Amino acid sequence: MTAIAYIGLGSNLSDPIAQVNNALQALETLHDSKLLNASALYRSAPMGPQDQNDYINAVAELSTSLAPIDLLDALQAIENEQGRVRIGERWGPRTLDLDILLYNNKIIEHPRLTVPHYGMKERSFVLIPLAEIAPELVLPDNTPLSDLVANLAKDDIERIT
Repeated sequence: MTAIAYIGLGSNLSDPIAQVNNALQALETLHDSKLLNASALYRSAPMGPQDQNDYINAVAELSTSLAPIDLLDALQAIENEQGRVRIGERWGPRTLDLDILLYNNKIIEHPRLTVPHYGMKERSFVLIPLAEIAPELVLPDNTPLSDLVANLAKDDIERIT
């Protein structure tokens, strides 16, 4: 079975633009998967502690035959290859963060994975790049993505490419 997965990408350490671009290149070569589309890059203020650099964010659309947990493992391997260190600080600085935002129209509750990604409905740095590549998307709870984007404050995000 092939699924369409949307992946959120973010970085604010070690040349964040290069980190996100390298992650997109890694997604192009991910086994049992094909990168279908990627948004522009966006700059956004950090969530949580404000004493850190701005983030560079993007969203990628991936066709994959990997099961959700296998995809998560593959994404975490890419993070590790690009120097991600997990120190337990929520919303802290990181070289690379790859999140499964959506996986087909599935709702997944697993100890390691929640899909749709928690909090994505309030995050302009997720919704705006996602809407760029999938403007007609409807979330698993039947919420049109366009409705969420229409109600966002957009002054905290800047398209950079």
